[in-house]
Amino acid sequence: MRRRREHRSASEHGAASVVAISLVCVILLLGMASVFITATASAHRAAQSGADLAALAGAATLQSGGDPCAAAAANAGANGVVLVGCLVEGEDVLVRVEVAGPEFLGHSFTTRGNARAGPG
Repeated sequence: MRRRREHRSASEHGAASVVAISLVCVILLLGMASVFITATASAHRAAQSGADLAALAGAATLQSGGDPCAAAAANAGANGVVLVGCLVEGEDVLVRVEVAGPEFLGHSFTTRGNARAGPG
């Protein structure tokens, strides 16, 4: 029986390593992207729930005759968000809050939440 010898050219040596490293890099990039998306969604939920709670606190304080924006600011701070806007329209309290979002590749993002609360 004759044995066949396979000869590879010098340009083919290490080709599998390049493919393997490329696949590992793609998998790492997809993992980082999924972590960033999850962190962004979490920051958005925190901003929106903070805005909802601040608006409810402001509306309850308005109904009892107090300063709704001060109550909304205190409630927002207690929930880890920053009140950046407060407006009273009739019996409704409108608030806008911000929370620091995730940092990705040296860029940080700010997530905002808006809410409106009142008796009607």
